[in-house]
Amino acid sequence: MSDQSLQESTFAPPSGVRVIGAADVVEQVETHREGALDVVRAAYLAHQDGSTANPHSSFLRFPDRPKDRIIALPAFLDDAGTPRSGIKWIASYPGNVDHGFPRASAVMVLNDYDTGYPYAMLEASVISATRTAASAALGAEALLGGRSAGRVGFVGTGLISDHVRMFLRDLDWAVDDFVLFDTVRENADRFAAQLVEDGQAEQATVADDVADVFTGADLVVVATVAGEPHLTDPALLADAPVVLHLSLRDFAPELVLAATNVTDDVDHAVREQASLHLAEQQVGHRDFVDGTIADVVRGRLRREQGKAVIVSPFGLGVLDLAVGGWVCDRVSAIDGGHFVPDFVASAPVGPGKAGS
Repeated sequence: MSDQSLQESTFAPPSGVRVIGAADVVEQVETHREGALDVVRAAYLAHQDGSTANPHSSFLRFPDRPKDRIIALPAFLDDAGTPRSGIKWIASYPGNVDHGFPRASAVMVLNDYDTGYPYAMLEASVISATRTAASAALGAEALLGGRSAGRVGFVGTGLISDHVRMFLRDLDWAVDDFVLFDTVRENADRFAAQLVEDGQAEQATVADDVADVFTGADLVVVATVAGEPHLTDPALLADAPVVLHLSLRDFAPELVLAATNVTDDVDHAVREQASLHLAEQQVGHRDFVDGTIADVVRGRLRREQGKAVIVSPFGLGVLDLAVGGWVCDRVSAIDGGHFVPDFVASAPVGPGKAGS
């Protein structure tokens, strides 16, 4: 058989779709957090090197529900010679937390590179939180010069902060002191108790004022549901912390302009009324964005002594794709999840004929 005939005989859609639920995703992430960090690092570098396609995310909004949105993040990643493509579809409904369940829910679809057919469907809220926390841990380690910090503060003690906390725990960060603030005191108290239970701290301080979180901190994680700036006092940055601004809309433009600013992709991050976007609207340019997380990892961007750094990762679809593909590979290797052999239509269509 000729090479061309062999290629044609093996060219076919995937035999089915593997459905991977939250339990399988959680198991892979919680037992291999260093691996998740590695694939996020590799995806950032691949993106900087031009080995990705990452269109702008698309926001579905509702006329009568201004706080709610559903976001589509399609992406392509050439992962060390293994091409991946897919999309994350994630809903953000902040009001969910008032009823005792998470703000976000999501699904990811992975597509076969040759045929475009789907081959996996994954619960993706954990994937989304994982890539966010991994990017935070990656940026923090590079900017602080290692996995240690004297004082770490958290503004907002919900799901994303908890994922960051678990990355710090499982990557063996050495932290002397934790200070927490949440507009719901009970949430901060629970977070403090978890830090103690997991052995990350002998005790954690719950602050009554958000300013106390920043005082003397080496690292501050900001992960709230804020839709507009509420951190407006320039004194918050006086001690020059590294700030992981994961919720993107908390800082007033004046604070952004006073700091060194790092993001994952400038074109993606400076939009949608994020703090970086508000700063651009105020000054009419983007020169205040100093570089990307990939620049920091590669040593091309370093901290300026005595100046705060605000890291604002908008969230690239290629990061979701990297983590989702990694999870799928690991689950598939043990025949995990639920394989659906007849998920897609398989009626043959002759060469040159259009399907119905």
